[in-house]
Amino acid sequence: MRCIFLGSSWLRVRMTLKLSTRLAILSFLALVATAATFSHPTDDTKEIHLYTLDCGHAEFHDMAPFSDTGEYDGQSGGVAAPCFLIRHPKGTLLWDTGLGDKLAENKNGVDKGGIHMTVPFRLLDQLKTLRLAPADVTYLAFSHFHFDHTGNADLFRSSAWILNKAELDWALLNPTPDSVDPNSFSSYKFSKTKIIDGDFDVFDDGSVRILQTPGHTPGHQSLEIQLKKSGTVILSGDLYHLRANREYRRIPRFNTSRAETLASIDRIEKIITNTKARLVIQHDPADFKAMPKFPAYLD
Repeated sequence: MRCIFLGSSWLRVRMTLKLSTRLAILSFLALVATAATFSHPTDDTKEIHLYTLDCGHAEFHDMAPFSDTGEYDGQSGGVAAPCFLIRHPKGTLLWDTGLGDKLAENKNGVDKGGIHMTVPFRLLDQLKTLRLAPADVTYLAFSHFHFDHTGNADLFRSSAWILNKAELDWALLNPTPDSVDPNSFSSYKFSKTKIIDGDFDVFDDGSVRILQTPGHTPGHQSLEIQLKKSGTVILSGDLYHLRANREYRRIPRFNTSRAETLASIDRIEKIITNTKARLVIQHDPADFKAMPKFPAYLD
């Protein structure tokens, strides 16, 4: 009986040791999984994801400038000023940077030149929700250099800036063009840059393409994204500001070229027809609301 007792005790010890070893291994694996989750908290980046970030809103006392044929004269109205983050297996692209996080310090917004501007959520905080810092953004690109698209640009000094040559040359003119704030994107001087003068394949696989669409400004661009489930999505930049502008081909008074704008509209509409693309009019409040609410995404 004594031998049996010793044998059973040894068996219990061995079982306890094996259990402890298994628990240690499981704990280690859990730590590894946690680390992996921290690196890619919202997705595994095997597919392309498109996030719509709230980077501000603007209310106009008079929307007259948004059509050179008078349809909006004397009417008030508002536009969204979103940013877009594209997560790709090869990196991340931030498209436009909104009105600027500094405006978020004014909870009730600010008034300037007949425009009431608000920033309810800081871009930095939204990136933090995805466990991203500015240094994690691989590429930075802009539809154009109006201030409502470049407000947070200088936060991304460590990113590679994709810059349209015609747009940059125009934005740096003296005197400075209306609605351009060169101070908001001055970090391009110290960052890695890629200067382009036409269409550009961001990840070199056809999935994310910058499309040349001049007219609103000399180097204005739109963005085409190929998503697995949602198909082709095109971000308009300021090719259109409102759905009605698209429907009736209304051209803002402040565009640098009416003829180039109409040619760019024809180009994008042809691409939409050929690819059955979804067009997102970036400034239109209804289009902004129709996108998945952050931190959800299109894929």
